[in-house]
Amino acid sequence: MTRSALLVGATGLVGGQLLARLLRDPRYDRVTVLARRPLGLRHPRLDARVVDFAGLKDGELPYVTDVFGALGTTIRQAGSQEAFREVDQHHTVRVAALAREAGAERIAVVSSVGAGSGSRAFYLRVKGDMEAEVTALGYPQTEFFRPSFILGRRPSHRRGEGLGGTAATVLAPLLAGPARPYRPVPAGRLAAAMIAALAEDRPGVHVRTHEDFLALAPEPAAADGA
Repeated sequence: MTRSALLVGATGLVGGQLLARLLRDPRYDRVTVLARRPLGLRHPRLDARVVDFAGLKDGELPYVTDVFGALGTTIRQAGSQEAFREVDQHHTVRVAALAREAGAERIAVVSSVGAGSGSRAFYLRVKGDMEAEVTALGYPQTEFFRPSFILGRRPSHRRGEGLGGTAATVLAPLLAGPARPYRPVPAGRLAAAMIAALAEDRPGVHVRTHEDFLALAPEPAAADGA
């Protein structure tokens, strides 16, 4: 049976990798993308829509089987903690809720290692709150992916991330045992793991960390993060 996908965050690092893979995947006959600006991409199976995430209403989303959430920003880019929460939590939950109402059955969302509603760190607390709200929507299958540093060529440069990626790669072999979830992961491998997880069609709520990424997407990613 063919599937249809809804993707948010397609202009970002992981979202771009998801989009490329979903358009190549014969299991998906349609890929609907919601974005704040035009993608500048055409494909016979792509339905790209420019939307105002804050203004999405009931009935605006088409029926899809699978939802992929890769929305993300930084407090610096957003301009405030409130604006950051609006994107990383509220926009993600709003899309997930409307898609579920339209009949979606499976969802995979990028979160963060250490996410938790009780965390002292604001970033991790937002991610934990997002996970709790998405879980409450009652999808038959819910997958949360909790990466540490994500490697790859970002569409827009974020100050300090180039140096951070180099440091994360150098230090990765030292992150063993309980620290393994903090190892970096190429964006392409993370995207491939998200698609593979939903392909398993395994009911329940699952939290995926670094070892799961490797198991779900065993082939090494290319140097560019693909």
